[in-house]
Amino acid sequence: MRAFVPDALPPSPSSLDLVSLLGPLTSAERALGRLDGITLLLPSQDLFLYMYARKEAVLSSQIEGTQSTLADLLRFESEAQAGAPFHDVREVSDYVDAMMYGLERLRALPLSLRLVREMHARLLQGGRGSALDPGEFRRSQNWLGGTRPGNAQFVPPPVTELGRCLGDLEAFMHEDVSGLPPLAKAGLLHVQFETIHPFLDGNGRMGRLLVTLYLCVHGGLTSPLLYLSLYLKTHRAEYYRLLQDVRERGAWREWLAFFLRGVEETATQAFTAATRIVQLFDDDRTRITAESERAGSALRVHAGLQRHPFSTTAQLVAATGLSAPTINATLADLMRLGMVEEVTGRQRGRVFGYREYLAILGEGT
Repeated sequence: MRAFVPDALPPSPSSLDLVSLLGPLTSAERALGRLDGITLLLPSQDLFLYMYARKEAVLSSQIEGTQSTLADLLRFESEAQAGAPFHDVREVSDYVDAMMYGLERLRALPLSLRLVREMHARLLQGGRGSALDPGEFRRSQNWLGGTRPGNAQFVPPPVTELGRCLGDLEAFMHEDVSGLPPLAKAGLLHVQFETIHPFLDGNGRMGRLLVTLYLCVHGGLTSPLLYLSLYLKTHRAEYYRLLQDVRERGAWREWLAFFLRGVEETATQAFTAATRIVQLFDDDRTRITAESERAGSALRVHAGLQRHPFSTTAQLVAATGLSAPTINATLADLMRLGMVEEVTGRQRGRVFGYREYLAILGEGT
């Protein structure tokens, strides 16, 4: 069996050629700074993070082959569970849990192999990988493509080399001798993690989470809103080709150019979405005040739907303190205005969706 054992990071300066990457690096950093800045203007940073984390979870899991959509996940969380198969939605829900757990743990624990293992345990706690050693680095050989290592497209390092490779990876997370910009280091870490493939399952999702976690710690990203899954899903063939080119030819510069372009595009899309959402909320509050027949209760329901854009009457009663008859009358008024739609078609246990907000969030999924 032939397996690939990567050299420790960083690569040689000649294979990086950072001078030629100054333009893409500057553009990516500028877009990231603009995204970080818009979060200060959001009426609720937690709300935007809550929803954007769920969008990323859906996209990341779609790369791995699940069929669930953002609407499926939000319905699942609001107990309107029609839609994608249960195990698909559960996997996406576990991704959200792993992401939020990791961001919370960063307050007490450095970015480390221990944190990666803890997050992996949450990631695989209930999905199809729950029998594949959640939270434990692999103790057997894995491979990508093909039916066995002998005919695989790629064979990661053997178990005997895994400890050294992971130790080198962790050391690179914390070194400051190379002087590499944080965005470049994040791109290098992602490839190295994917190449080591340290788990039996969930490596792709963990490798994508690693980028955001690293930038939150070292890249000046105060709100974890940079999620690359839509970009990688859109350019999937190029992504896999570039990973292999790094392994076979040391094509780090080409990979970083692709990665930095993805950071710029993704940050710009998130900035645009945040701007549109802020404007939507403002416009709808203005319309409610001017056109609603029960503006006071409608504004409270509108605030509840911002946090949970799929909601039942009971959930909105709990969120607003209004009575069920008042909620139902208010929802009817918001449906008249075209802001809300009922999504189940049932007479009992109905679920209401904040139509335009869901449309903005769901773009790309």
